[in-house]
Amino acid sequence: MSPDASRVLLPGAWAHRYVSANGSRFHIADTGGTGDLVLLLHAFPQCWWAWREQLTALRTAGYRAVAMDLRGYGASDKPPGGYDAPTLGADVAAVIRSMGAAHAAVVGHGVGGWLAWALPYHHPEVTRAIAVIGSPHPRVYHAARFASPARLAAHARLFELHRPYLPDRFVADPGYVDRLLNRWSAPGGSWPDTAVAQEYAQAMAIPFAAHCALDGFRWLLAAPMRVDGRRYLASLRGRVEVPVLAVHGALDPLFPVEGARRSERFTGAGFRFEAVPGVGHFVPEEAPEATTALLVNWLATL
Repeated sequence: MSPDASRVLLPGAWAHRYVSANGSRFHIADTGGTGDLVLLLHAFPQCWWAWREQLTALRTAGYRAVAMDLRGYGASDKPPGGYDAPTLGADVAAVIRSMGAAHAAVVGHGVGGWLAWALPYHHPEVTRAIAVIGSPHPRVYHAARFASPARLAAHARLFELHRPYLPDRFVADPGYVDRLLNRWSAPGGSWPDTAVAQEYAQAMAIPFAAHCALDGFRWLLAAPMRVDGRRYLASLRGRVEVPVLAVHGALDPLFPVEGARRSERFTGAGFRFEAVPGVGHFVPEEAPEATTALLVNWLATL
């Protein structure tokens, strides 16, 4: 029997809430408080719970830290459409407004990072600053995807998720989620353990979650091959004029750390790049203390 959305409402130093935004209902884990809003966006194939370590630490540092489930993930709505990047970005901007905040520092990991990169272009009025983790600028990623045999191999690992039907079934399978997390993390590392992999497997097994999550992931990967995707990438040509923190795992198998540094050419003066040694793609959980320290230090400079 498939789990329902309540499976991801895990307890902790936060309150689970729902906000209506952009025509859908989104689940958030909200630490409360009156500090500046820091909105955390998770990666694929995860959910809000990926930020459990940072939520508590950011609240202690005086911020109102909120982690949301993106459209189609976790306990958020799973409508039949709206998984293109412009709509997903509009979701994030609308959630910020629905929480009564004038703006937010947005922290995104993986897919969430791609959405964070676009916010200063498309929704500058609600974007105070962005931190992107394991996520080069979308134009940098797509420009380099065939640049070397290593990049081609990494891109092929992602494009296996483009196969029709089978990936949807696989991503809802606990064994596949476990293998995916291990394949994208640092080789020989201790993350994830069985309990963590089980939580994400359960989140992906919620009805429609795997299909919806893959729809958004596929759109981002195939953007250069779509008319609307090319239009989207063209809209990201200019420079990001808000402060940007870019954090990348030194052993990230999905995009080499050297290439990720090239994102700087799409930013203004407020750019900071940090490589975390011994870490793969899932930086916030493979190195939670280092991630938290980087975020708290960076936020204090805004």
